[in-house]
Order: sequence, then C-alpha cells, then structure tokens
Amino acid sequence: MLPAILFFVFFGLALAGVPLLYSLLGATVGVIVVAGLSHPLETIYLSFIGGVEPFILIAVPLFIFAGEILSSGGVGKRIVDFAKALLGFLPGGLGVVTVASCLMFGGVSGSAIADTAAIGSLVIPAMIKRGYSRGFAAALLSVAGTLALLMPLSIPFLVYAFISGVSMRQLSMAGIVPGVVAAIGLIAVCMWHGRKTGCDNGEGRLSGREVWRATRDAGPALLMPLIIVGGIWSGTFTPTESAAVAVVYGVIVSLTFYKDMTVRDLPRLLVNAFQTSATVMLVIGATGALAWLITAEQVAVQMATWIKFVASEPWMFLFLVNVILLLLGIFIEPLPALLLTAPLLLPLAKTFNIDLVHLGVVMTANLAIALYTPPVGGTLFVAAKLAGAGIGEITKALWPLLTAAIVVLFIITYVPSMTTVVWRLMN
Repeated sequence: MLPAILFFVFFGLALAGVPLLYSLLGATVGVIVVAGLSHPLETIYLSFIGGVEPFILIAVPLFIFAGEILSSGGVGKRIVDFAKALLGFLPGGLGVVTVASCLMFGGVSGSAIADTAAIGSLVIPAMIKRGYSRGFAAALLSVAGTLALLMPLSIPFLVYAFISGVSMRQLSMAGIVPGVVAAIGLIAVCMWHGRKTGCDNGEGRLSGREVWRATRDAGPALLMPLIIVGGIWSGTFTPTESAAVAVVYGVIVSLTFYKDMTVRDLPRLLVNAFQTSATVMLVIGATGALAWLITAEQVAVQMATWIKFVASEPWMFLFLVNVILLLLGIFIEPLPALLLTAPLLLPLAKTFNIDLVHLGVVMTANLAIALYTPPVGGTLFVAAKLAGAGIGEITKALWPLLTAAIVVLFIITYVPSMTTVVWRLMN
C-alpha cells in the first residue's frame, strides 16, 4: 500500500509542474501525513543533510567545473577536427563526426550537458549548411551527448559507486565498451540517414599530413582520459582525487596550450559550475530524505516481494528493471532517478546473483535515454536551442536514434561480458 501512495503523491506533484526538489520533499512529507506514520518531520532535515555529507560527493562539483572549463577552452573544437579528419569521408560523415566527437569529449568531461553544448555549437551550423534538417541535427546531438555518461568520468557512475559500494575503478572501466557499442549504433543510423536523404555523402579523404596535424592538435585533449583512467586504475589517485586532476589538467591545457580561454574566464566558469552543483546537491539531499523513508518503512522489501512474484529469473528481473527505468525516465532526469531506484534495486539484484557493476552500467545506459525523451530531457532542450528546432520536429527525427539506443541497451543488459572485458584485460 505504501509504495502505491508514494508513487501517486510523487508523480502527482511532478505532473502538476512542481520542481523536482519540492516534489521529492513533498512526497516524503505527504506519505508521512497521508499514511499516518509516526516519524518526526525533523528526521527529514537530518536525512537531507546526511545525504550530501559523504566525502566522495566532493567529486561532483569538481567534475562539473572540469566540464565547464573543457567546453569553453577549445578542447571541443580540436576533438571535432580530429574526428572529421578520421571519419568525415563516410556517408553521413558530419553525423558520424558528431557521434565520434561526443564520445571522445565525453571521455574528458563526464557530463552529457557539457558534451552536448560544446560539440553542438561546433557541428550544428555545419550540419544545417550541409542539408541536414534542424530536427535530425538536434535529435542526433541530444542522443550522442549522452554517451558521456558511459565514459570513465561519468558523474552517475560516481554516485552509483557511492550508493552501491562497488569499486569506482572497476565501474569506470565497465562503461567503455558499452559506450563504444552505443556510438557504433548511432553511427550506423547516421550512415543510413546520409544515404537515404542524400544530404551527406561524405567528404574526400584527407592526406596523411592533414590527419597527423589534426591528431597532434587534439593530442593534449585526448591524453586527458588516458591520464585520468590510468591514474584510477593504477591506484595513483582515487576517483575523488581524479576530479581535481581533471580540473588542473583542463586549466593547464586550455590556458597554456590552446589559449582559447583566459584567467579572467575562470571566475565565470566557477560560478556556473557552483550553480549547477548546488542544484545537483539539493536534489541529492532531497532524494536522501526520501530514501530514508523508503528504508524505514521497508518499501524495498515490499517491492522485492512483488518483483519476485512477477520475475522468477534474472533475465526477467533485468527486463523489468529496464521497463521501469524507461518509464521513470520520461518524468525524471538520470541522477535523481538513479538515487531513487538504486537503493531499491540493489538488494533485489543480489538475490538474483546479478553483478552490481553490470547493473550500474545497465541503469546508467537506460537512464541516459531520459535526457532526450520529452518532456524533461536536458540534452534535448540544449540541442533544440542550438539548432533552433521545435520539440515536435526533433521528436519526429528522434525515432531511428531512439530505436538504436534501446537495441544497444538490451544488448548491454544481456551481454554482461561487455562490462567486464576492459577490467579483465587491464588486470
């Protein structure tokens, strides 16, 4: 009964247009009042504070700041030029370049929004000039931008590692192959679209000297994920410390090598990062309060009983997880959805002997779809603004890309070796 009350109170507030922070807190208080529970409301405040206290969460604002620096410091331009030099000759070449650029930039930013904004400002004008519709250009960018969530510096990975207790070292490696497979799926759609519409048959191949020049210019940017991942894997620094390394490296590269940013830009970027971080931390705190209520009232146990009744096999459980998260993602963005569902799903995954690292990748890949599904898609709105396209126009062009993303999601779900292959090779 309590899970049903919680569900209706929360989604009633969310659908009424109440901001997510207040929907979470309202659902927590509302359930206590409606169900006549005896919990003192002061406990909500203590749970809220406790939700943002863990030391590992220091990495969140640092990663966000690193994304701000890199999206403003010329790194995105060099990565796009590098991708164009390697892949621009393919059918649908500009679309392919967009996907490859988002994948590589995601390896240095870890933020889907930063990925979408940095790459979109460079490729959208060129795609429209080439003959791509504004709707398809925006749809592709909004989907490709979410590849950042599967790369080693992913903020959802960091939060999931905190919730689940799994190794961030292993989790950061686990998303690499799924991220590449997701990119290949989007590239296939771009090549099909380029041939079908005839808008982009690819450019001529560049000479070896031009490819080398693009590689040399992009070198410092491409080294960043190698330094970060290598440092985490070797134990040179922790995932939290890697966020500080990302900031320092981003500042050095942007100021001294590319010189597309000055010291005067840093305060503005710092303020932007702090504003975004404050929003994220408030949502984390509110989710912590709701998670406390869920734990105290044994909602997870009630849900476990229901899910075990419906799903008797691991594959059925994973299918149910994907369906639930896809529906949840329509209304809630990835980070709060992850914070809400992970504490409920982790105990159930253990009963089905599902690897928690694999589950983390599945949940992140699934919830990334929330960023480009109306009505609350973060990358969808950024891409729409950059392309000057309406949400309706983008939604029509989104279906082939969304289909490819869901197919890849189920491949990731039922081929768990994809999430362990890099870790095994490196050990």
